[in-house]
Amino acid sequence: MFLVGTLLNVTTVLIGTTLGLLVGARMPPRIQNALTSALGLFVLAIGTSMAIQIFGPGVPAGNGLAVLAALLGGVVVGELLRLQDGLEGLGAWFQARLSTGSEPSRVAAGFVTASLVFCVGPLTVLGSLQNGLSGDITLLSTKSVLDGVASVAFAAALGPGVYLSAITVLVIQGSIAGLAFLLSGVMDIPTVTAISSVGGLILLGVGLRMLDLKALPVANFLPALLLAPLFVRVADLIRGALP
Repeated sequence: MFLVGTLLNVTTVLIGTTLGLLVGARMPPRIQNALTSALGLFVLAIGTSMAIQIFGPGVPAGNGLAVLAALLGGVVVGELLRLQDGLEGLGAWFQARLSTGSEPSRVAAGFVTASLVFCVGPLTVLGSLQNGLSGDITLLSTKSVLDGVASVAFAAALGPGVYLSAITVLVIQGSIAGLAFLLSGVMDIPTVTAISSVGGLILLGVGLRMLDLKALPVANFLPALLLAPLFVRVADLIRGALP
């Protein structure tokens, strides 16, 4: 079943978040801030390793420009659709209903940050494709462990909003796995590499936000993940037309 790996991932996020909240209740703010900074640095490292894949050996010439085109086109679409505003608005809606007293719950921050980190990594795409195409959940099992551990730190630092990221994981990964199941054979290695590279660049933006270095509207870049396969095909056509 193409949703087995995704459901496992959702379960580990929920368990990790619960553990994080139990630990976070006894943790001083300076330790919570330190956890967020450490996670930000780790996200930057992962994003960098993903982004440079497009320049690695065996990647067809021109696919780097395809990633750039997807990123530029994607952010234009995202800005027009105001995806960042919509995602933050959804988090604020939950926050308004889940906050108690005058103490802010930080639900929006936890929901937005954890959702982006859990859903734009390479294992999200590769694992969901593998699960959808063959039923193999090896990659998503690995991602589930990583996300479970990360959700402990996220929940301790950002609060209960991390619970809501499980919904995002279910929708995003379930959709990718479902499309892969329906469109078997369409995704080749160069296309997946381009998507992962775009995801890495978006993760760099997430890391910058977590470190308070640059408040990039990272959600507005998400359409680039959908445009990457299109521009890879364009690059293929251009290469084929050249002598």
